[in-house]
Amino acid sequence: MLARVWSASIVGIDAVKVGVEVDVSGGLPGIIVLGLPDSAVQESKERVKATLKNAGFAFPMRKIVINLTPADLRKEGPSFDLPISVGILAASEQINADLLGDYLFLGEVSLDGSLRPVAGVLPIAATAQKMGITGLVVPADNAQEAAVVKGLAVYGCKTLAEVVDLLNNPGSSKPVQIDNAVVTVSVSYPSADLHDVKGQAHARRALEIAAAGGHNLIFVGPPGSGKTMLARRLSGILPPLEFTEALEVTRIHSVAGLLKNRGTLVRDRPFRSPHHSASGPSLVGGGSFPRPGEISLSHRGVLFLDELTEFKRDVLEFLRQPLEDGYVTISRTKQSVVFPAQFTLVASTNPCPCGYYGDTIQQCTCSPRQREQYWAKLSGPLMDRIDLQVAVNRLKPEEITQQPTGESSIIVRERVQQARDRTISRFQTEPNLRCNAQMQSSHLQKWCKLDDGSRYLLEAAIKKLGLSARASDRILKVARTIADLAGEDALQAHHVAEAIQYRTIDRML
Repeated sequence: MLARVWSASIVGIDAVKVGVEVDVSGGLPGIIVLGLPDSAVQESKERVKATLKNAGFAFPMRKIVINLTPADLRKEGPSFDLPISVGILAASEQINADLLGDYLFLGEVSLDGSLRPVAGVLPIAATAQKMGITGLVVPADNAQEAAVVKGLAVYGCKTLAEVVDLLNNPGSSKPVQIDNAVVTVSVSYPSADLHDVKGQAHARRALEIAAAGGHNLIFVGPPGSGKTMLARRLSGILPPLEFTEALEVTRIHSVAGLLKNRGTLVRDRPFRSPHHSASGPSLVGGGSFPRPGEISLSHRGVLFLDELTEFKRDVLEFLRQPLEDGYVTISRTKQSVVFPAQFTLVASTNPCPCGYYGDTIQQCTCSPRQREQYWAKLSGPLMDRIDLQVAVNRLKPEEITQQPTGESSIIVRERVQQARDRTISRFQTEPNLRCNAQMQSSHLQKWCKLDDGSRYLLEAAIKKLGLSARASDRILKVARTIADLAGEDALQAHHVAEAIQYRTIDRML
């Protein structure tokens, strides 16, 4: 007998509907799996066989052919265990097969018949809802996650026996109901507060501008000047994720298997800090079956690269396209996937190999040639894409001993939120724009018009610093954010002047 069960496979952060066809016929006993299964799917043959026996069902000692469609799509992971089990039971007439077409099945089975959670349930649930699937059957631990998608009946089962009971006795099980408060994005504040930072008013101001406009930022200074401490406090002043943004971030983390609390959206903006030994694929994503890398896991959040010049130059060059386009394309022989990557890059580095070039206390021991080679790791095109370049000096003795006097993250975050609200109000006709850093040339012409004084300042900076067109555009974006923080609609000369002085490295080089 032939039975067909619906399941799904992850491609990028999207899902593709997969048909699991099971045919039980005469012949030598055995299981054949077709349709480009990976090793995990091949192993499900023995897993399912033991599971059915231990769960009290009869395993047909006949020839079983399992075909996963479409045949040209690579199938991977243990999530096909449950649909294969249901298909064998339906093909051997042990369960009612009348309702199989209404459900999509997903889950890993244990040898004792219990169901284990799998990754990528949220994007699969969203795809199932769009395809008109009325019910989604998943392990109980995945039920809350899938129920975030509205308009889809989600059934969470702890064992294979519960799945069989659902099919044989329609109406005996009720779909999972999720409280709206569970998925509401709440505001939380990290323990690292900006109030703890002593002095460094210039760097604190740069953090506020970066948070308000989504601008990329780099701190340059000697060891112990507080670069890392400052960078780690950026996430505390960023505005909370909106619901649609939280849904995007949660889908990425679901595919990567990083959801800590299944059934709740990722509520805080991501903050990722890979080590400088990270490879290119770990940063941008990749693998035989492409998975999101650090830049996609930082989507709508912060990617912090500490000791930037210690990263390999070719690895850093991978960042150029995502920083410009907001997404990364991973191409393989048989498929190409696109991962979103709209993140704020925050980096820190020493000014030279010894770390003390320009320091007022300790003398630099590096030669000009060594400093030149040190900065050669950072290409001009990459530095053009960093809007705010800030020199951080060591604190004076009296600043070290005094009590912190700066504003707390909560107060700064309120100003950042007000600036973002002004930005979103201005971008009402541009739904794809969420912050000033995402503006293109056409938007600059519309919302960053310069008066004669501002234009003279910018032209002088371009000539003096040898800025590229991209760098000058980013000065305008920063100036627009400074004006938003001040609550002003028109750009003025002092907005442009402040934005120009955040090109520290351009002046240094």
